[in-house]
Amino acid sequence: MSSVHENKIALVTGGESGIGAACCLELAKAGFTVGVHYFRSKEDAEAVMKEALSLHTSGGKDPNSAFIIHADLSKQDNVDQLYDALKDRGQLEVLVNNAGMTIDAPLFSAKIEDFDRVVAVNMRSAWYLTKKLTRLMIRHRTGRIINISSIIGSTGNPTQSVYGMTKAAIDNFTKTMSMEMAEYNILVNSVAPGFIDTAMTRALSDEAKAAIMSRVPLKRMGKPEEVAKVVRFLATEASYCTGTVFHVNGGMYGG
Repeated sequence: MSSVHENKIALVTGGESGIGAACCLELAKAGFTVGVHYFRSKEDAEAVMKEALSLHTSGGKDPNSAFIIHADLSKQDNVDQLYDALKDRGQLEVLVNNAGMTIDAPLFSAKIEDFDRVVAVNMRSAWYLTKKLTRLMIRHRTGRIINISSIIGSTGNPTQSVYGMTKAAIDNFTKTMSMEMAEYNILVNSVAPGFIDTAMTRALSDEAKAAIMSRVPLKRMGKPEEVAKVVRFLATEASYCTGTVFHVNGGMYGG
């Protein structure tokens, strides 16, 4: 079965695991040519790419319907190289700014070098990557930018002052970019997950997990696929949504 999205590229940063990997698979099922960006594990990225190929609307018959791409997004030259690799590959329709990290510590013991690293990965890289890649969307006067932020950007959380700051900034970036990009028919939205079952949350202590569950009305962690389905909706159907933060958190926070 053909798809209106075939031959249009969806790039997912941090696509080799967790929410990013789930987004890659959902977008493949929607018919996009999926770019699986990775920084650490090429092996994991290749596994996601292979699964995306099998789930694509081409039925796995098009070997070009998914690809991997490596970059350290905190480095300007790496982003420039990623842009060069994409600019002639096809029409970039969707950018999912998912790559992120956290280094948690109470304010008084937090290190400035950790602050700089988290800001570079979570905030500066999303700003610069979007600055570069919107050129490819403006060329066709269409596109969707979906920023993965976090419930912590709205609620705060002890030991996560830097992480929360960057995610709040991403939501503000979304609102500002939606205004700038509207004239080009480029829609910009955020998806703010709550506590999702990923490697990051699995590393929490049982005590920490219990404390979280006591605050979630649905009494469970979310699944990466549940976040990815919202991303797919924004990438394919949400033609009158822009500048909005979509919360996916089991009722923990309403926005």
